Formats: sequence, structure tokens, C-alpha cells
Amino acid sequence: MSLRARLATATVVLNAMLAAGAVDAPVFGEEPARQLSQARPTAPTPAPDAGEFIAGLADRAIAGLTDKNASRPDREQRFRSLLTDGFDVPHIARFVLGRYWRTANEDERAEYLRLFEDFIVHSYSQRFGEYAGENLKVAGTRNMPDGEAMVLTDLLRPSGPPVKVEWRMRRADTAFKITDVVVEGVSMSITQRDDFSATIQRGGGKVDALLVQLRDKVRTALAN
Repeated sequence: MSLRARLATATVVLNAMLAAGAVDAPVFGEEPARQLSQARPTAPTPAPDAGEFIAGLADRAIAGLTDKNASRPDREQRFRSLLTDGFDVPHIARFVLGRYWRTANEDERAEYLRLFEDFIVHSYSQRFGEYAGENLKVAGTRNMPDGEAMVLTDLLRPSGPPVKVEWRMRRADTAFKITDVVVEGVSMSITQRDDFSATIQRGGGKVDALLVQLRDKVRTALAN
């Protein structure tokens, strides 16, 4: 599968499971994605709770968000609830901002965190209408050396071969939170970080350049 096809498939994954990542979708930008190593840790310790969490969240997302009769405000409210329940949004936002998180002032950080979540919600809550019967099958789980868990899944499509999707998760208190989605070896968080970094560099190294772009994208999503 080509890189473009992998990233396009990520839209289907998140339409079924609250992630994002089509090459033509703005959350993961237009910069080339970085290929992750295909090597996986040996002698994994099973983490069945993480697999059950992914399966349950997928079922909840499909049941709650594929209703074509739902109003836009209702769909966005459901999406935001599932997003914050299933994903560690602040952690992801800080990761994708990379080294620029340290240089941003408090006001910039606060606005960035708000815009990051709003953009995902407004842009992608309406994309669940594109759901076409894909199903997510948990193939296995493993604990990572850093204490996080990796859930290995196959995205089963009505046409075409299955797509390998890995969900990196961390335990927050007594629950799991997703921190990254890896589609056929391509990390969505790293892809997003590369895109944000490129935007900031084009803006002279200022975080405000990214904030301007995110404000525009949120306005555009709300207008459509």
C-alpha cells in the first residue's frame, strides 16, 4: 500500500474510531509522513484491557455517530465526548507541537490547546457520514517498555485487503487513553508534528503562525 493510500485509510479508521489522517484532510496536514520502524518488541506481555477498550470505543463511535439524521450540533457534541473519553488530547497536542511547546508563552499554549481540540471536532464530526461498513478487529495487545500499551488491529473493509492499524495507549488513572494511531507503519502524531513544525518554520519560528492557521481552519470548518 502506498503512503498516500495509508494516510487516506486513516480517515476511514478515525471515521470508525475518532482518529483522523487522510492526506487531503487538514488535521494531519500535507507534509510527508515519517515512516516508523516496523520492528516490534519481543516477548510481549498481554494487555487485554487495552484491547477491550479499543473494541468498545469503536462500537460506541459507530453506534453514536453514524446516524445520518443527527443534527450538526448533536453530532459534534457526541464526537467531542468520545474524543475526550478515548484520546489523551492534551498529551497529543503537546507532542505534535514538539519543541515549540517550550517556546510558546502561557496565552499561546492555552489558545493552541483549545484550537487543536476544536479543529478536530468541527472538521471531523461530520465525516462519520462517510462510514461504509468498515469493522475493526483486535488482533492482539502488548505492553511497551515505556509502560504504554499497543493494541494491534485489522481494519476490515467491504472491498480491499485488511489494513494494519496500531493504537498506542497510556493508562490515565484507571482508564486508558489513546496517544497515537499508526496506520501501516505511519504515525499520525509524527505526521502532524512535521506539518505543524513546517508551518511554524515558514512563519519565522513563531507559534503564532500556527495559531493563525488553526483559527482560519476552525472558521472554515464551521462555515461548511
